[in-house]
This record gives sequence, C-alpha cells and structure tokens, in this order.
Amino acid sequence: MIKENFIKLYEDSFKENWALPALSDYGENKSLSFGELAEKIARLHILFEECQIRQGDRIALIGKDCSNWCIVYMATITYGAVIVPILQDFNPNDVQHIINHSESVLLFSSDKIWKSLNKEKMPGIRAALSLDSFNCIYCKEGDKVVEALSQLNDLFVKKYPKGFSEGDIRYVSKDNDEVVLMNYTSGTTGFSKGVMLTGNNLAGNVTYAKTLDLLFKGERELCFLPLAHAYSCAFNLLVPMAFGTHVYLLGKLPSPKVLLKAFADVKPNLILTVPLILEKIYKKMIAPQLNKRTVKMALSIPLVRNQVYAKIRNKLVDALGGEFREIIVGGAAMNQEVADFLHRINFPYTIGYGMTECGPLISYDNHKEYVLTSCGQILKGIMRIRIDSKDPYNEVGEIQVKGENVMKGYYKNEEATRNAFTEDGWLKTGDLGTIDKNNRIYIRGRNKTMLLSSNGQNIYPEEIESKLNNLPFVLESIVVERNGKLVGLVYPDYEAVDAAGISHDRIDDIMKQNRKDLNKLLAPYEAVSSLIVHPTEFEKTPKKSIKRYLYS
Repeated sequence: MIKENFIKLYEDSFKENWALPALSDYGENKSLSFGELAEKIARLHILFEECQIRQGDRIALIGKDCSNWCIVYMATITYGAVIVPILQDFNPNDVQHIINHSESVLLFSSDKIWKSLNKEKMPGIRAALSLDSFNCIYCKEGDKVVEALSQLNDLFVKKYPKGFSEGDIRYVSKDNDEVVLMNYTSGTTGFSKGVMLTGNNLAGNVTYAKTLDLLFKGERELCFLPLAHAYSCAFNLLVPMAFGTHVYLLGKLPSPKVLLKAFADVKPNLILTVPLILEKIYKKMIAPQLNKRTVKMALSIPLVRNQVYAKIRNKLVDALGGEFREIIVGGAAMNQEVADFLHRINFPYTIGYGMTECGPLISYDNHKEYVLTSCGQILKGIMRIRIDSKDPYNEVGEIQVKGENVMKGYYKNEEATRNAFTEDGWLKTGDLGTIDKNNRIYIRGRNKTMLLSSNGQNIYPEEIESKLNNLPFVLESIVVERNGKLVGLVYPDYEAVDAAGISHDRIDDIMKQNRKDLNKLLAPYEAVSSLIVHPTEFEKTPKKSIKRYLYS
C-alpha cells in the first residue's frame, strides 16, 4: 500500500500552491489559480451534498478537455464519489451503455454531446449538468438539482461567511484501497470493460512521478491528449495538480500546425505524447530536410554528421517550445525509423509502457537511460514483472505484472476479472515480449494479434507493419491474415504522392514494388502476399492505435 493518501495529496497541494496558476484553456486569457480551483470544487461539493450524492456514487463526465472538465473530475474524487470519465469520441449508444453499466447518478456533459443522447435510454441518471455552463440541462421530476443550483451562491456564503480560504480546504477521508475512478476505454481489439482503479493505484502513479524530477511547482504543461484516457489523465492532470504545475488545455484537434503554435506559446517543461504526433512532425519537418541532396552529402562525412544532427535536434527542440526536459511517448508502438533517428540525434525522448488496468504506468526510463527498442524498466518499488516463458530474456512470452498500480478488477464482471489474472494473482497484460537483466521490457506484439504460420512460427504483425510504414508513400498500415495468407492494408501518404508529382493511378504499382522490397526484409514465413490500398485513414483509439478488430 502506498503510504501517501491519494485524496490528501490534493488537499495539501491546493493549500500549498494557493496563489499559483493551475488551469488555463489554451487561447483564452483567463487562468484559474489553485485557490480558485479549490473554491469551484467547494461549490460543487455543496451541490453534491444538497442533491444527497453519497460517497461511492458514480458521476459520469464527457466533453472536450477544458478547465470545467478538470474541476468536475477533482470535485468528484475529493468528495468521495467515483468519477466515470467517458471519451467524447464514443458514439451515443456506447456513451449510454457506459452510463447505465456504471450506474452513474449524475452526468456532466458538453451541450453538443447531450443533444446526441437519449435520456429515456439512461433511466438511472437523476440529472445532467452542462459542462459548458454548469446549468441543469435535464432533471428527473422531484430531484433537488435545479433548486440546489438556484440557491448555490447563498449556500456557499452561508457555509463560508468570511470567504473561502486555504484553511477551508478539507477533503473526504477515504482509504487508498477504495475505488475512486472507473475507466472505460476503446481498445484495439474491441470495446473494453469498466476498469476499477483505487486511490492506491493512482497514488502509485503520482508518487512515482514525484521521484523523477521532470516537473516542478510553478512550471507548465500542455495537455493535448484526451483526459478521459488513463495515460493523459494521470500525467496531464493528476500529477501536475499534485505538483503545483500549470496545465494548459488545448481543447482542439492536435494537428502539427496547431500543436507547434501551442508549444511556442506555452513552452511546456514536460511533454506527453503518442507516437503518431511525433511521427507526423518527423514527416513534416525532418524527413524533407534529410532528403535534400546537400544534407545527404553532409551526413556522409563523419566530421560533419554530428554538426548536422545537432542542428536538426536544436531546431526540433525549439519548435516544441525549447524548455522541456523530456518527451514521454506512450500508448502505442513507435515507427522504428522515427525512433532510430531521434535516438541518433540524442533527442530527449523516452518510451514508456502502461495500460488502463494499471492506471496506467508499468515501466519507464529517463531519456538518458533509455535503450532503443525497449519501453523502460519496471517501476522500482511499485511494480513487479515476469514473462510467461521458459527463458524470459530470449524467449517471447506474455508480460505479466503485479504491484501497487494494478486495478481492483472490472466492474460487475467477475468472469472478466478472473480471466485477467493468473491463478497466483498476476495481471495478464495481453502483450508479448522479453525482459533484460535490469527488468527492461521489450514488446514484440499483442497476444490477440499474434499469428501462427503454417509451419508453426509465431508472426507479430506489428513488427511487419513497422517495416512497411518506412517504405515510400506509406502513411500507415495494418497486416492481417486472410485465407491463410498475410495481407497488408495500406493507407497511402497522398500528400507526399502529390508533392512528388505522381499520379494516383500509379499508387498500386508503387505498392507492388513496396511488397517486393518489404519481403526482402522479412523471414520467408512472414512474407506478405499482397498490399491492398485502403482509401481512408484507419479508425483509431484515443491513443491513436488502429482498431485492429475492424479490419481483421
């Protein structure tokens, strides 16, 4: 059990950092200080009390990342209720299913999303409040929400007649072994279950982050990944709020153009991202420079090469704000070409590993210790690891973990919970890999995606895709099995095709040549029989991983 109480972390932080900026909606001039955040939390606590919300009741939350989203999240957990964040990309039926399955009694929703929902299909909801204005947008007959909202200012003054101050911050006493969060996510293999995470699970992530010296009081972080996902929520909200860090919430689609402008404005001290973001920046900013004749010549000269690399590195660092200590990449496998190049130029990035069921962190290395192709060392003192194979250093097996960050189980699904753990209590991650002597993890693929060749060889589609994505005019791909043969589905880089002056009619011929070149890089049993052009981008999870089950 983590010794620091999870809720107490925020009670202490909000008092200590009272005057410091806490939250800003990027592009707007106004910021909330930690004191103002605490006051807004106090107002919601009064509302919850008046509406007779009990400790342990579930409160659902859906909408774009914004200050109000963070206020609702922090108010819920510090009250003692259980927060149920829902990804805004889910379709209405999935949203309604989560609300019903979680037995949520209140819903905070953006006005736009609420209009897409059918209140008749959510009979357990007592009321819905606008995430945009905190006004009531739906209330069951006889419920006290509307009345409580109309009296909220008076109730606040009555409770705090001298005004709200640091000394008034007193949050619920809740043991770390109690559930504080239920996370429903969309995975690559289908719709997931309700992951029950305790205060201890989240405290494990937050307290470990404190040991890394990557983020400090008064510093800045830019949040551009969806907070409803465990990875972003832990390190773009929970960690900064416990540290006294100022979080800027992008609240819009993180295209390279939008992101680079935001990085320049915010100048974050730590950057959390997914591989796709860095890969897009690499293709837009770096790859065109590397293909220039003069640059190729310079890179062929050993004495000049390091100077060129340093120039590229400095330009990239400046483009990302110039003040970050490290970029942490998580959520999916990174394109090997991009990873190799960034490592070659000594760019300060690292790749971590986690899953929602661990709230999310499992392994991490500081960028100075990061080993290429790995995803960090198991969290020392927090987590343990084993590989389900006879030789975990050389023979691929399922990665299994145990420790402080491991979930309590899946809500109302005992069978799924039993299946998620081994008989002796280790969480089965579903990922395949090996470890080294330092418990550094090397992932080969997913258990569910691994294919078996006709001669019994294990095939890891992700490894083939990594090679395929480095071939000309391939933006993204997925390798599947069809009629006993391996087939590659390819979404071409149409922008690069157009820039090269190539007719779209020639793409099929290019892919035929790509297939030949790809198979030269593969073992015979991995050979791809054909490459099929996919006309649109592949549908993705919030972590920007392709939803493989849609294309198998």
